[in-house]
Amino acid sequence: MLRRLAVGLGITLLVVALPVLSYLGYRQWTGQGRTVMASLTPSVGGPFTLVDGDGKTVADTAFRGKWMVVYFGYTHCPDACPTALNAMVTSIASLPATQRSIIQPIFITIDPDRDTPPVIKDYVKAFDPALIGLTGTPTQLANVERAYRVYAEKTPTQGGGYEMNHSSFIYVMDPSGKYATNFTPDLSSDAIAAELRKLTS
Repeated sequence: MLRRLAVGLGITLLVVALPVLSYLGYRQWTGQGRTVMASLTPSVGGPFTLVDGDGKTVADTAFRGKWMVVYFGYTHCPDACPTALNAMVTSIASLPATQRSIIQPIFITIDPDRDTPPVIKDYVKAFDPALIGLTGTPTQLANVERAYRVYAEKTPTQGGGYEMNHSSFIYVMDPSGKYATNFTPDLSSDAIAAELRKLTS
């Protein structure tokens, strides 16, 4: 009885998980009585048209020929965003000039209500002059988040304010705009620099 219950629960969980895994870049393969989730090349990234700190329209095509290193966050973020951005710009700054010249660090906000172009401009300036900050309408940013598989959700706080719960990955797109890899938040700037050095050599 317990065994049948466990099997039934396992099947239910698999049915629920399949759509999520599919969204994350996995495909279901069935053969020889077994179901296997095979990882595919992630479908991450895509075209975007946003606005920079000077209010100028910026499209992803403006960065063709360069490696885009992209982070999604928001300026009111207390810890994850500053930590990731600092690791990102520090790793790039440690590379030889020839490699730095073909890398473009980019910060895309997930909080369009507060992160206006002037706010974005001041924020990225504190990290590195080379860092470009981008914002846009809620619809534009939602489309970019979806394309990059970014999780972002507004969470109310006491006093009528809010914070943003979000994923924290650094994405690397190759000079043609295609996904190359991503870095997790726990990686040090040295580890990120080592990987960027390999990719851009």
